[in-house]
Amino acid sequence: MVSGKALLLAALVVVSAAYAVFWISQIRRKPHPDGVAPGPLHHAIGFITNFFDTLGIGSFATTTTMYRLWNIVRDEKIPGTLNVGHTAPTFVQALIYITIVQVDFTTLVSLIGAAVAGSWFGAGIVSGFSRRNIQIGMGLALLGAAVLMAMSALQLVPGGGDALALAGPKLVLGSAINFLLGALMTLGIGLYAPCMIMVSLLGMNPTAAFPIMMGSCAFLMPTASVQFIRKEKYDLRAALGLAIGGIPAVLLAAYIVKSLPLNYVRWLVVVVVVYTATALLRSAAAEGHAFRRTAAAAR
Repeated sequence: MVSGKALLLAALVVVSAAYAVFWISQIRRKPHPDGVAPGPLHHAIGFITNFFDTLGIGSFATTTTMYRLWNIVRDEKIPGTLNVGHTAPTFVQALIYITIVQVDFTTLVSLIGAAVAGSWFGAGIVSGFSRRNIQIGMGLALLGAAVLMAMSALQLVPGGGDALALAGPKLVLGSAINFLLGALMTLGIGLYAPCMIMVSLLGMNPTAAFPIMMGSCAFLMPTASVQFIRKEKYDLRAALGLAIGGIPAVLLAAYIVKSLPLNYVRWLVVVVVVYTATALLRSAAAEGHAFRRTAAAAR
């Protein structure tokens, strides 16, 4: 008899193959006179961010910071680029951690399903946002992520328990929270840190967070990415750089490095994320002032 985990892994393979076929078909639909091949910096960003993502740091905040630091992706296209580009490396992460880490199947499927539903809801809204709304939303989301990272680094979050399953009200609460986290993913706030905190607060073994958060992202990111791709609300070269550079980084981190003393890295990420969030909010404020001046002059 085929196990539930085997069926979940098979579904993940099918989803990843369908996503690859869809993305390639959309790329081929239009000519790209400037080419689509990512540059060395695109690949490097994909490698670095997905390496630390596999170890639990998360990739969205760090990628956003690098994009803004070097002016690689326009602000309004960052959420779509993050979701589209990081999907392939996240597939690999999910396959690895769902295979090697034990967690209750009903809990895993319930939380993954809730995150997918949230991402579909969120992507339909975020893909239609203006540049200024994207800046405000990402700025606030990144500040929230920085707070969560700081809490983790300061060990202000409970260490969790030994449970590998949720049931009753805890399962309902966990699913509701993961629905919200799935929606926020489409705005550019990573799911990993808040999901790990949620799992610990609900009394689960923190190790169980890895297949939950990676499985959630692996299924929700293609769901959200389809809408970003159809509406062309992402940067193709940057997304390809994340995908191509990210996959070998995942394999290196998961099978060779496995763990690092990450506390100093977390504090570095907190600093750069706060800087990026502040810059985004300042840009949004500047655009708001410019819009009001233009409107006043037109009267």
